[in-house]
Amino acid sequence: MTETADIAAERAMDELLVLSAQLGDRASFERLATRWNPRLTAHARRLLGEAEPARDAVQAAWVEMVRGLKGLRDPAAFPAWAYRIVTRRCAAVIGGRRRDRALAVDAAREAAIVVEDAPARDAADDHARLRAAVRALPPDQRATVALHHFEGLSVAETAVALDVPAGTVKTRLMHARRKLRTTLEGDIHD
Repeated sequence: MTETADIAAERAMDELLVLSAQLGDRASFERLATRWNPRLTAHARRLLGEAEPARDAVQAAWVEMVRGLKGLRDPAAFPAWAYRIVTRRCAAVIGGRRRDRALAVDAAREAAIVVEDAPARDAADDHARLRAAVRALPPDQRATVALHHFEGLSVAETAVALDVPAGTVKTRLMHARRKLRTTLEGDIHD
């Protein structure tokens, strides 16, 4: 038998299996599926580039073929019909991947916004905790810390503003920092 004769015999066998399957012969459909599944899977693999999604697409295509086989008017058109169904299923997978990528990009953008906002919220929370701890300091230490750290005055400027020696400003800052450290570290461990 020549190659052309082999192809013709294969096609005739497929047509016979399609006709029998259309009449309800389950064994003929199973034989048709056995003959065509490797080719359809290879086609899906070429389109999708991965084995598992290709197998899934072909399986979904077979479900569609089972439902539509009786409506196939020309049994000789089975190969083109089957490939077209698999191609559509693969296109749906590719479309799903595109949607998934678009959703992933959108989610990443939203996550980036949340991540960018989160440190701001955490910083705001830390800032609020610091201000509360400063408010709990004795009035002279509180005023010294506020002028030096919050208003950005130097030790000398703070001394002038409070009408105290520079050494007193340094002492107040030292004691205030210890109290703040103790208070804030205690908050972290609680």
